[in-house]
Amino acid sequence: MSNAQLDPDSTPSTGKLQINSVSSTGDGSSSVQPPRKRARVDGHDYADSAAEGGLTASDVIRDERYYMADGSCVLLVEKTLFNVHKSMLSRDSSSFATMFDLPQGEGPIEGTSDDHPILLAGDTVDEFRNFLWAMYALPLELMVVHTAHANLGKLMDIARVSNKYSFKSLETWALDAIQAYVNRQPSPALLKPIALLNPHDPAHHTPTFRLSSGRISNLIRLAHLCNHEKLLGTMVDLLKRLMGCSVPYAYLAMCLADELNLRELKGAAYLEVMQKTEVVAREHVEIPIIATPDARDGEHDEDVPETMLAPDGRLVVSFLQKHRLRCGYYGLSQAWEHMRLHPPQFDHAPSCGATWHQHGCTQSWMEFWKEKTRGEGVLALGLADVLGRLRAIAKEFDKWGSATYMHHDCRLNAKRLIQEKLKQVEDDLPDYFSEERKMM
Repeated sequence: MSNAQLDPDSTPSTGKLQINSVSSTGDGSSSVQPPRKRARVDGHDYADSAAEGGLTASDVIRDERYYMADGSCVLLVEKTLFNVHKSMLSRDSSSFATMFDLPQGEGPIEGTSDDHPILLAGDTVDEFRNFLWAMYALPLELMVVHTAHANLGKLMDIARVSNKYSFKSLETWALDAIQAYVNRQPSPALLKPIALLNPHDPAHHTPTFRLSSGRISNLIRLAHLCNHEKLLGTMVDLLKRLMGCSVPYAYLAMCLADELNLRELKGAAYLEVMQKTEVVAREHVEIPIIATPDARDGEHDEDVPETMLAPDGRLVVSFLQKHRLRCGYYGLSQAWEHMRLHPPQFDHAPSCGATWHQHGCTQSWMEFWKEKTRGEGVLALGLADVLGRLRAIAKEFDKWGSATYMHHDCRLNAKRLIQEKLKQVEDDLPDYFSEERKMM
C-alpha cells in the first residue's frame, strides 16, 4: 500500500526534518521518501493495510480538537486523524500548497476521507497538535508566548514542524518567541537544581542551579536546523559559560560541535576537555544527550549530561575525538614555543621616531617579553594553555605599563598587540583541534 507519496524529482528542503511519507512493505517496515509529488494511491483501505501489516480502522482515532466537521483535508499522524482546512495548510507558500497543486494520481484522492488520509511520517501527535494550535489560535491566545506562562516545549514543536513543512513565517514567529523566552530571567523551564557529577569536587554537595543540558542541546539543534543565527548564538554562549563549571557540559559541547559542525563552539569545547580531564578512546561513543525534551507542560527536563567514565576515572571519548585532542595539544604547544622565541612585533608610533630612540623602545619590549614568558605565573599554566599564558602576560604588562624606556604611544600599541594575539588564537582554536592538522 502506498500513501501520500510525492515525486522524488522535486527539490527537497535542506533541513533534517522533511515532509516524509511512508510506503508500507510486506514485512511491516517503512521506507521514508522525501515528498515531491501529488499523492498516488492504489485503492487500498484499512482492511488492505491490515493484511499487509499496517493499521486497521480500529487502531485509528480522531483528534478531539482538530478533527473538524468542516475540514477539507484528512491527515494521519501516528494513529490519530486530523481533519483541517486545505486553505490553512496552503498558507505561507508551504509544502502542502505545492503538493495540492500537483496532478493527482488515479484512484481515490488522498486526504478526502478517513479511509484515505495523507500520511505524515516523522511527526508525533503532540508535535502536530501544537503546530495546528499556532495556525488556528486567536490573537489573544497567541499572546501567551510573550508571558511567563509560555510553554517552551510547545514553541519548539511549532518551530520544528513549521520548518519541516516550509511555513517560514510561522517558523520565524516561533523561533523569535523562543529567543525572547530564553532572554527572560529567570527561565524556569531551563533551570534545574543539580549536583556536580564529580563526588570529589568540594562543591559536590552544594545546591546549584544549572541550565538543563537537554534543553540546551535541543535548542542548539533546532536553531541550527532552522538557521536562526541569533538563537544559535545565544544558546552557544550559554553552553560556553557552563563549560567552565563542569566537564560534562564541556563534553556535551564538544559532541554537539562535532555533530553540527559548529566552529564557534568546537575550539573552546575541545580546549576545556583537554585542559580539565584525561581521556581514553573507545569505539561507538554516542553523544551524551540525544532525547527530545518532554516538555509539554513546561516543567519536565533532563538532568545534566551523562558522561562515560573508564574504571580509572578517565573520560571516554571516540578515537577521532582523542586524535583531535592530541592534535590540539601538540599544535598549541608548538604555537606557544614559537611565540615565546619570536616576540610579536608592533608598529612604533610616529611620535616615537621623532622624540624617542626606537631601538631602546624595541629593546625594552623584547626584554619584557623574554622575562614574562618565563615568569612563574606563566610557567604554572599548562604548556598548551596559550590563551591563559597570554592573559597572564597582559596582566603583567598592565603592571609594567609605566616602564621608563618605552614610548607611551608604543606601550599602547604593544598592549593592543597582546589582545590581538589573544583574539587570533581564539579564532584559530578549531583549526588546532582538527584531524587534518599534521603533527610534525
